[in-house]
Amino acid sequence: MTNDIPDHGDRRVPMPPQAIAGGATATALAPPAAAVPRQSPTPRQDAAPAPKKQRDAFFDNAKYLAIVLVAMGHAWEPLRDGSRAAAALYMTVYAFHMPAFIIISGYFSRSFDMRKDRLQRLITGVAVPYILFETAYTFFKRWADDDPGYPISLLDPWYLTWFLIALFIWRLTTPLWKIVRWPVPLTLAIAVAASLSPEIGDDLDLQRVLQFLPFFVLGLNLKAEHFQLVRNRRARIAAVPIMAGALLFAYWAAPRMNAAWFYHRSAAQELHAPWWSGAVMTLAMFGCSLVLVACFLAWIPGRTMWCTALGAGTLYGYLLHGFLAKGSRFWGWYDVSWVHTPWGAIVLTLIAGTVITLLCTPPVQRVFRFAMEPKMDWAFRKDPVGAARHRG
Repeated sequence: MTNDIPDHGDRRVPMPPQAIAGGATATALAPPAAAVPRQSPTPRQDAAPAPKKQRDAFFDNAKYLAIVLVAMGHAWEPLRDGSRAAAALYMTVYAFHMPAFIIISGYFSRSFDMRKDRLQRLITGVAVPYILFETAYTFFKRWADDDPGYPISLLDPWYLTWFLIALFIWRLTTPLWKIVRWPVPLTLAIAVAASLSPEIGDDLDLQRVLQFLPFFVLGLNLKAEHFQLVRNRRARIAAVPIMAGALLFAYWAAPRMNAAWFYHRSAAQELHAPWWSGAVMTLAMFGCSLVLVACFLAWIPGRTMWCTALGAGTLYGYLLHGFLAKGSRFWGWYDVSWVHTPWGAIVLTLIAGTVITLLCTPPVQRVFRFAMEPKMDWAFRKDPVGAARHRG
């Protein structure tokens, strides 16, 4: 499994329709069994190696650009109080960057089932990184925030680790969403119910798990041709005024709207809003997020670019940049006055994009692979059937 944010359970990435329809795959037809002479089991030296599964550049580009927006959003967060423009950018980006990740995560979870190897990848690629980084973040907070008593709690995800525990739960429930008749409307009803239920509490960040669930299940039900609907010139042209309108609306709404709605981690009552507003906001924001995700995907290049390879390392960038994002608050980096000027905001934006790019690179992946993609064959029982076949 390639250990990045939207692809945790299956290495196989489907080729885009144009690749499937555009070129015929050359296949060699084997002669009839009777015509094949008996040979020794020694493998042929000239046999060509099996081709590797190819990644789709479109999705890798989308993952990379989305993680860049995540880092930029975290850089803008402390600027919102003093800059309405920063607040508008922040709200607009938060309306679609995590929904985009989650939709792609669901799309690449379509083949997930309870097969042993996939369950093992779920444990090593999601559960183990969650435990390691939840622990690492806790020790970091104790040190950087001078809070030595801050507890380690695997039931209360801190900062960015919520996504890992959510992905673990979503993926485990994938077989369920494959058998129900109306999975997306059902998960929307669950999300609405969660937004009305403050008693859910903070354990495992279940509010986020349930309120973001419709995006994951939507991804499960998408096909390659659905992404093609937004990958054309007409969609790209339409995306420009729509995104501009979203920015203008966000600029108007910034002083009037609680940005915590975009986090999907609280019930309406916890945001000091009437209970019924949870249902309205959940449905309205789901629709708005889908439109903005479509606009975002419309401008994603489908060709291989300099940043395409970085799409395989988005989980590395996502989890590692959290130390700098939180450290910048703990260490008072935003207390400097120039940071709150327009030029300061631009510099911070460029720094955030550069840092997250570096954290997604192959050298960083090699250093931290022990935590993101640990080899844990020792932790799992051997399949006696598979072992017997291998010996045979």
